[in-house]
Amino acid sequence: MPASLYLVVALGAVVAGFVQGLSGFAFGLVAMSFWAWTVEPMLAAMLAVFGALTGQLIAAVTVRRGFDWPTLWPFLVGGLAGVPLGVWLLPRLDVPLFKACVGGLLVIWCPDMLMARSLPKVRAGGRAADGVSGLLGGICSGVAGFAGAIPTLWCSVRGMPKDASRAVVQNFNLAMLAVSFAFHLGAGNVGAEMLPLLGIVALAVLVPVLLGARLYIGISEAAFRNLVLGLLTASGVALLASSLPALLQQAS
Repeated sequence: MPASLYLVVALGAVVAGFVQGLSGFAFGLVAMSFWAWTVEPMLAAMLAVFGALTGQLIAAVTVRRGFDWPTLWPFLVGGLAGVPLGVWLLPRLDVPLFKACVGGLLVIWCPDMLMARSLPKVRAGGRAADGVSGLLGGICSGVAGFAGAIPTLWCSVRGMPKDASRAVVQNFNLAMLAVSFAFHLGAGNVGAEMLPLLGIVALAVLVPVLLGARLYIGISEAAFRNLVLGLLTASGVALLASSLPALLQQAS
């Protein structure tokens, strides 16, 4: 493997690890904004799942997480149904189209929420709607390791407080990523040739996740909401930027 590949993988993991430690999610989305340009899609997906899982394990022992089972369980049930579907879809999916759809959703919805602070909170749907959010997050986790984007957006739409939202997303992410990586191992998607890059990702995320988690503790509710929506918007732009050239090439 060329040395430039190791550098790109390490750089993406460092930036994504810091964002994950700060926000509790978005490792895969941020890392893909670096890796989608030079890393083969299947390899990038495996690195994203592994890096996000490593970051969640580190954050789990540094940021205190609540555990509200009645709130969390619909997300988990939906997510556990979605992960195997995402793993099954990965080798069959038009990945650029998938990225463009997720990116378009984030780019359209998140700025609206940033600019319209007085939007009413969504109360309808109850646990069934939470389960659908978890299902979509599980599919995204199985496909590319970004389990938290849609559940995080849904928690924001629900108007959950900062710590409650982080507790849901962090516990959900940890469970989904662990299951996703286990499924990928079982499916033979993680080969021996990936081990050096997996090691680089594990080392690269360690300090940035800790720094991000420390910074999170001092963030206010309003600042955290703006941070989350801003990150989701930027992630959407990155997904669109990485997917549109491939879609245009397919159309030509």
